[in-house]
Amino acid sequence: MFCFIQKVLSGIAPRAYALILLCAVADAAFAHGALSDQVLKGFKVPATPKLIGKSAIVVDQQAAVQLGKALFWDGSVGSNGTACASCHFHAGADIRRINQLNPGQAHTANADSTAKTFELPSGNAAGPNYELKAGDFPFFRFADVDDITTLTASTDDVVGSAGEPMQQFVAVNATGINSDQCNSELSAVFHAGGLNTRQATKRNAPTVINAAFNFRNFWDGRANNVFNGQSPFGLRDTGAKIWLAKGEKSVKAMPLGLENASLASQAVGPPADMVEMSCKGRTFADIGRKLLQRRALESQEVHPEDSALAGLRDPSGTGLTLTYAELIKKAFNKKYWKSAATIELVKNSGQFYSQMEANFAMFFGLAIQQYENTLISNDALFDQSINDETGFPDGFTEAQQRGFRVFNDAHCNNCHSGPTFSSAASPQIFMNTAKKPRYLKLVNRDVLGEQADGFDTDSSLFDIGFAITSVAPTAHDIGLGGTDPFGNPLSFAKQYINVLTGNAKKMLDPVIVAACDMVDPFTEDYLSGQLANDKLGKSVCKGAGKKQAKIPTPEVAAAELAKSGQGRLSDGVSAAFKIPTLRNVELTGPYMHNGGTKSLEEVVEFYNRGGNLTNPRHSTTLVFFQGMSEQDKSDLVAFLKTLTDERVRWERAPFDHPALQVPHGHEGGENPLGSGLAGDRFLEVPAVGRNGRTPEMGPLKAFDSYLRP
Repeated sequence: MFCFIQKVLSGIAPRAYALILLCAVADAAFAHGALSDQVLKGFKVPATPKLIGKSAIVVDQQAAVQLGKALFWDGSVGSNGTACASCHFHAGADIRRINQLNPGQAHTANADSTAKTFELPSGNAAGPNYELKAGDFPFFRFADVDDITTLTASTDDVVGSAGEPMQQFVAVNATGINSDQCNSELSAVFHAGGLNTRQATKRNAPTVINAAFNFRNFWDGRANNVFNGQSPFGLRDTGAKIWLAKGEKSVKAMPLGLENASLASQAVGPPADMVEMSCKGRTFADIGRKLLQRRALESQEVHPEDSALAGLRDPSGTGLTLTYAELIKKAFNKKYWKSAATIELVKNSGQFYSQMEANFAMFFGLAIQQYENTLISNDALFDQSINDETGFPDGFTEAQQRGFRVFNDAHCNNCHSGPTFSSAASPQIFMNTAKKPRYLKLVNRDVLGEQADGFDTDSSLFDIGFAITSVAPTAHDIGLGGTDPFGNPLSFAKQYINVLTGNAKKMLDPVIVAACDMVDPFTEDYLSGQLANDKLGKSVCKGAGKKQAKIPTPEVAAAELAKSGQGRLSDGVSAAFKIPTLRNVELTGPYMHNGGTKSLEEVVEFYNRGGNLTNPRHSTTLVFFQGMSEQDKSDLVAFLKTLTDERVRWERAPFDHPALQVPHGHEGGENPLGSGLAGDRFLEVPAVGRNGRTPEMGPLKAFDSYLRP
């Protein structure tokens, strides 16, 4: 591939220039090499140190996978029948169409925002329990789909995922009825006829398949790479702890910090969230109390040929023979569950829990991680043997070959890079090494967009794997620009700026940022007298790069931040979102963090016109008008479909699963689960064994194929 940088008129903002990376495919030999670089076979999920082994935390990995799969698919985990899989049952994503709309509750920038009202650009009257139609998409509409100039309609509404109705937690039932005891509180938004409907999340659900490779998870990256045993926030959550047995009747509280465990950090978020899976105020220890004495999946069918659970399947065909407590004892070191001590998690609350209940968040997160680590999709057409004559896999059509060239010419591979087709993957997999590297590059500085005055380009700090593509205005959802519950920035780049300005002694997260390793080091546009030695990155800034190991002094950094657009210390953070994998993208619609596009064709139109608008710090060097022909667009979609793994399409092992009733809208009358709740309708997801879906079931299909006109 021959790449060069040229300064050209961007056409995105008046008088603005952008640096555009133009890459041309030279010949079939290049295609051969580029394809080889992105084949996923042979790449392993980065290991979590000190997690697995005879004296480690997990003592039986197979039992941990079984526990994790059961927990992931069990509707008893939610307060009212919601499982983790309820939002991830279709190629790891969510293709429900009814009661999926959120009115834009992440849009909180001003008092007169439309965050509490539903308004679709189609003009259809939407609200709770609305069924999405094909004509409701896309959420941003233009007079010409290829021209960003004339926006004709838009909305801050979001296609999220239906979760739990608004309720206040009272207690759990340790046996019997698997819905929690909760009191209904009428929601200001999610109700119909005086009855609460299920709430919908503020963002679209991304796929969990291949999420094991991500350094961080969730769209805003809040699922930390370090798992603390209790919450998604890693070492930032200084109150998080686990309990170790110190004799038969005593325990000791200890911090936990497991690296490469973002999946565990992600897993413990939804079950205690009052929108996704829980009545308000329920804790993980309460969830443990509810589940531990129950047979795993006690009310759900398990296929007799389930790839992980068949050996534990109850003779009745429903659930497993073991309780969750028994599975935990098989999977985890006894020092985390054997004590008979009682633990008061909240001082003077009078509420005591067993050690196993108190550590249930840790068991849950790590077991889900072990299960999701098996959900690796690496057997798409793209991954097959290369034909030496064409330079493409056997079976690639001419349209797919052309589409791959469009994918590279349109610089899609700059963000959707590497074997997972996402730069949000852990840098360790790009290194393809089992050993923990000394340094992972997670923050960079490069030319992303125009200066605040619109006359030139400048260099911005940004989190690798996150991008501002202007799916919606910054005010609709700040994404990575947000903060954790403790007021700290989610962004590594923002943390780094705080360090540069002297507002923090070190990074919140155990991340090294090395100025010498940036595409545009500070030595390029700061005077020598404005710079100091880079103490943060000195451990990796050696050799030729040592001369660039300089950072602005705190005084200079503060002065830059005070300028319009943060001067030379600008960042690409607000409204930046994690770059998702493209593997199986054919099956994981609707697309974008707001779910505002229904098909790959609409996604290609979005990128062809350069986004839906131009947010501040929009990545104009990556997302700009492409000028694709209709043939180019069609070919690009054809190529993207080569990333579908047929095992995923047909739910063959390891993508098989137990049966699940997924809430899918409401029907008339009150819900028997509790007073004040609308009656549920369900989408029946059948149990599937290792050999996958039957011909009668048919394969999984794209989201838009399920929509009515």
